[in-house]
Amino acid sequence: MPRRLAFCLLLLSCGAWPLHAAAQDTALDRFLAGLGSWSAEFTQSTTDVRGRSRGREQGRLVVQRPGRFRWETGPTTAAEPAQIMVADGRNLWFFDRDVEQVTVKPANAALTVTPATLLAGTVPLRSAFAISELPRRDGLDWVRVAPLRSDAEFRETRLGFRGFELRRMELDDKLGQKVLIVFERIERNPALADDVFRFQPPTGADLIGTPTP
Repeated sequence: MPRRLAFCLLLLSCGAWPLHAAAQDTALDRFLAGLGSWSAEFTQSTTDVRGRSRGREQGRLVVQRPGRFRWETGPTTAAEPAQIMVADGRNLWFFDRDVEQVTVKPANAALTVTPATLLAGTVPLRSAFAISELPRRDGLDWVRVAPLRSDAEFRETRLGFRGFELRRMELDDKLGQKVLIVFERIERNPALADDVFRFQPPTGADLIGTPTP
């Protein structure tokens, strides 16, 4: 499940909640301050527990705080994304083109144990995650984020910032796989159309779950 996990994961960067002044001292807090929307293209690579490469993909992430995002990813040679995840504020949609299957869940329930919680701003930051600074490396300031809940989809993620911008994400999932996401063509606080966050299941796709109206 590296692709789905990185999906949920990618979404690691937006909080729409107030933070106590004493807590606003990491690169993550500085990144979140004043952030209303964010978009970026990215490359994603995964290695399994034995260190073997599981391939490389590319994608695009668009976020609107609070509670909405669109994540698309697929092989670098594909004309269309192989997987799409959309949070529209009420539901979380996940479409897997390979199996022509759409899964939908209520957004609040689906996002509470994934890194997407950070990006979508669905819960207070430090009530869901343990956050600590790491030594600077590769020209980036690093922050470690670990979920407080035992049922989370990942063990920890490390976020690399250059100045006030998120540039890299390293994820360790609960199966021991590692995901690396490198962001580029970043836009901070772009104007985004509402239809970016709408999802209509493709004709003929199997639908699992019932969307919240």
